[in-house]
Amino acid sequence: MTPRPPDGRSPAPPLQILILAAGLSRRMRGSDKLLMPVDGIPQLRRLARAAVAAGAAAGAPVHVVLGPAQAARRQLLADLPVEVILAPHAPLGMGESLSAGLAALPPRAAVLLLLADLPEIGTREVAALIVAHRADPAAILRGASTDGRPGHPVLLPAWLRPELAALRGDSGARAVVARHPERLRLVPLPGRAAVTDLDTPEDWAAWLARRPS
Repeated sequence: MTPRPPDGRSPAPPLQILILAAGLSRRMRGSDKLLMPVDGIPQLRRLARAAVAAGAAAGAPVHVVLGPAQAARRQLLADLPVEVILAPHAPLGMGESLSAGLAALPPRAAVLLLLADLPEIGTREVAALIVAHRADPAAILRGASTDGRPGHPVLLPAWLRPELAALRGDSGARAVVARHPERLRLVPLPGRAAVTDLDTPEDWAAWLARRPS
């Protein structure tokens, strides 16, 4: 039987991994960037598999937020051990997706937040944030490029959850994190993995052209 902490509360739930995948890909001019192939696998499925692999080693379940009418994205996840969370107001902005995702998670859990459109984030990068969280569970952790630029993933500790619960509309977690600079720690990730964000067909074409064959 798991012992209770001194204050009598039940033990904190395990870390939760939350993938935000409800964006509309407006700048892709008709294409869906989360269906773009990365190493032969659609981006959303590739990232979800990476998160599952890293989460399994840490006992961290994976959840994916989708918006309305995103059946193709949902199909990519059908055989994976992830929970799909529907965000009916996702078209109003990232804050709505994040709010819907957080509302479905245990309220006292830390959350590792992944944006679904970062094609260089994989199992190794997700695991690096998990390891850093174990070493310093009260810190806000943010992945960074090797030259020190902050990016993603972002790990939101449990104490930050009440502030995050108020997010709505197009307000993401950035403003909440910015209120606590003294608690923020960057986690260096390989190369530009933390900051490679592809939003247009031209971005994707240029990035794919640079990939090793």
